Amino acid sequence: MTIGLDTLDLARIHEQALIALVLPSYSAGTRDAMVRRAGTFFAEAITPIETTHRTAREANVRLNQMIETLNRHSTDLTDSNRQLKQEIAQRKLVEESLRKSEQHYSQLLEQAHRLQEQLRLLSHQLLVAQEEERKKISRELHDEIAQTLTGINVQLATLKTEAMVNTKGLQKKITRTQRLVEKSVDIVHRFARDLRPSVLDDMGLVSALHTFMKSFTKRTGIHIRFTTFTSGWIKQLDNATRTVLYRVAQEALTNVARHAQANQVEVNIEKLRNAICLRVKDNGKSFEAQRVMHSKRNTRLGLIGMRERLEMVGGTFSVESAPGQGTTIRAQIPFGNGRVREGTRQ
Repeated sequence: MTIGLDTLDLARIHEQALIALVLPSYSAGTRDAMVRRAGTFFAEAITPIETTHRTAREANVRLNQMIETLNRHSTDLTDSNRQLKQEIAQRKLVEESLRKSEQHYSQLLEQAHRLQEQLRLLSHQLLVAQEEERKKISRELHDEIAQTLTGINVQLATLKTEAMVNTKGLQKKITRTQRLVEKSVDIVHRFARDLRPSVLDDMGLVSALHTFMKSFTKRTGIHIRFTTFTSGWIKQLDNATRTVLYRVAQEALTNVARHAQANQVEVNIEKLRNAICLRVKDNGKSFEAQRVMHSKRNTRLGLIGMRERLEMVGGTFSVESAPGQGTTIRAQIPFGNGRVREGTRQ
């Protein structure tokens, strides 16, 4: 057993021992007795081997059963482990998605707060601008039109009195009175142009811009170089687009006069593949455009107003400003949705 022999091995050794040692040396009777004794010895010798072998077989069967059970458990554990890994991966994906959603929500919330603040500031500034405009109109009506009309009234009273006495010098006074009336008419026309230029409706965008730029240069001394593509195309733009482009150009030039300290401006209108683009570029001082546009305390009402006007018609607005290069404002409005009348595209 120690050296690993089993029952068959012991039987062969026993047989060889009988043949080689016992049978040749003894008589027949003695050999029979020796064979019986050898059989008894063999039976006693193999008894523990058989017992151990049987126990080993039973243990081996139980061991195989345990191994089989362990294999099943191992397979189940492997499956469970795989499912657990999948669940962990899915949970990580869900957690990552939730984290991104939370970040996105926070960004949207911050953007909403910023837009709300800008809207509140814009509303406040619009009210202030509206009140300032009313003050300006009221002051100009009082200082110019009211005084002019008062002068006309005085002149008419004088004419009435002098007409009863003599007519000498009456023609000159009538001429002066007519000039005062013409001056009043001009002031009223200027007010009307500032509020809504009739040339924009009657003659179109290019003529309205020419008129405004001529007056702008005369008032500020800033030279403007205006270029555009075939005006026939521009005449086909709808009223909303013409108005937006005119107001953006008007506000951009007003900002140049107020802030840029420039002496030259380039205004260009060009036709892109699917859009019309207005560009206003000055040679004045620069400013931090992105910081100003996204500032919570944005005081550049003109920039916000231009952007809001363009967004109302589906357009886009951008500002570029750099030291030594001045500032460039771009307003782009896509064609379609009634921007150009049907049958006019080339």
